[in-house]
Amino acid sequence: MKISYIHTDAYQVKREQWGRQLKDISKVLVGSLIVLGLTACGGGSGSSGPVSPTPTTPVATPSAPAMNDFMFMASQNTQLDETLRGVITGDKIFLRTPEVIDVGNLAATFVIDGATVTINGKEQVSGVTTNDFSQPVTYTITNSAGTSKQYTVEVMQFTGLPVINLTTDNGNAITNRDDYTTGTVSVFGNGVVSDLDNMTMEIRGRGNSTWGMPKKPYQMKLSSKREFLDMENDKKWLFLAEYADKTMLRNQIAYEMGYLSDLAWTTDSEFAEVFLNEEYQGTYHITQKVEEGSDRVDLGDNGFLLEIDQFERLDPDDVYFETGTFLINIKEPSLEENDSQYQFITRLLFEFEQALYSNTFADPNNGYAQFIDIDSFIDWYLISEITKNVDSRFFSSIYFHVIPGEKIKMGPLWDFDLAFGNVDYADPEFPEGFWIKDNPWYARLFQDPNFVNLVQARFAYYNNNRTYLLNKIDEYAEKLRYAQAENNAKWQTIGVYVWPNPVVLDTYDEEVARLKSWFNTRMDWLDIALGDL
Repeated sequence: MKISYIHTDAYQVKREQWGRQLKDISKVLVGSLIVLGLTACGGGSGSSGPVSPTPTTPVATPSAPAMNDFMFMASQNTQLDETLRGVITGDKIFLRTPEVIDVGNLAATFVIDGATVTINGKEQVSGVTTNDFSQPVTYTITNSAGTSKQYTVEVMQFTGLPVINLTTDNGNAITNRDDYTTGTVSVFGNGVVSDLDNMTMEIRGRGNSTWGMPKKPYQMKLSSKREFLDMENDKKWLFLAEYADKTMLRNQIAYEMGYLSDLAWTTDSEFAEVFLNEEYQGTYHITQKVEEGSDRVDLGDNGFLLEIDQFERLDPDDVYFETGTFLINIKEPSLEENDSQYQFITRLLFEFEQALYSNTFADPNNGYAQFIDIDSFIDWYLISEITKNVDSRFFSSIYFHVIPGEKIKMGPLWDFDLAFGNVDYADPEFPEGFWIKDNPWYARLFQDPNFVNLVQARFAYYNNNRTYLLNKIDEYAEKLRYAQAENNAKWQTIGVYVWPNPVVLDTYDEEVARLKSWFNTRMDWLDIALGDL
């Protein structure tokens, strides 16, 4: 009991000590709260006002979703020899491969501001997820707040043009314009035209002065008729090298004028990159051939395709005749000299010239009008005069056609690579002055006031389309933006003299600017000169 008592007294002492300590702690806490309250109310200055809420940590606003970098790394894509970095412009991302590759399974590496990246709802992992980039692909970036932004990725292969692969048997060279070399052709459409699997073909050289240039033009004949570069079914296709025309646009703009005209037919065409036995040959202008056909020059069952030509340009098997003015090469049909068809066409041209140079030539019933389709003669004249095509006055590539029982029609248009001032040996270098008007047939036609009136009225139509044609020049120049650079890397023509260029300019853009300037000056001059006739 004694021991228990002693322990009870000690416990009571301890309780009293703890009580005093708790009172002291309470006083301290109350004082601290008073100080805090005074501080919140502006201290002890006596000012009064509402009590401010207890400060809280602000919530960060997420950054707007954005694509900061986009690339195909060579280390993650075995089909690449080097990393390709995209150019980001607004919501567009553009990349270009230096050669044709398989873009159907590429992994993109990207840097973003955002929480997730998806394509059609499928999450994308940078450097891992693969996609088919043969068509534009749209990425969606979403941040933590749910805000999204889309970016469309476009991958251009090589120059963006279709790619034609020509393979000759045993790698045989194409050595002349007479003998075909056999082989196969395939087309990678590059999203521009339809692909073509390997198809049997024959190919040979073509052209006159152009065959003597380093970059060779060709004629290809397929084993059967079919579409080629989405142009209508046929067997023969021409590969124009456009070596002397550094813009590579002069023929095409002449064709565009043909499409505006009422001429019966103007060739279709497409630009393409050409590889021969796996070696790059440059950018070519692929066209339909000027020949008889329901989808080309429609001659019916017994019509004629004719060309004003020169004796030195004739092939050994050409059949031709001479009027009092021109040598006429019979291109279609194949016939024998002095057979019934030959006699018909020679007599028709003789009678036309006889009427044209007669005293009653302007008579609508007894003069030239009974033989020719005047509208086609005017359209062909104006396109050739506007372009001031050097060969179209009397030299060559002056085509016309006729079906027995119908009138002679001018056309189709052909061979305008030396037009638009691209010649240094004749007056067509300059945008001023008539040229085609001095063609012997046209010189006589211009002596008829009615013909002059019709020409003046029709010129107004082409002049009203001047802006359209200038825009076409810009459109095709942009289309060839990368192609012309690759072509020049192959052939090194920009900035050096190439026969028969009248000027040497340092860049492709300068070449295009000169073409547009020459065309504008030409139209201004003709507007006045034709009006003064």
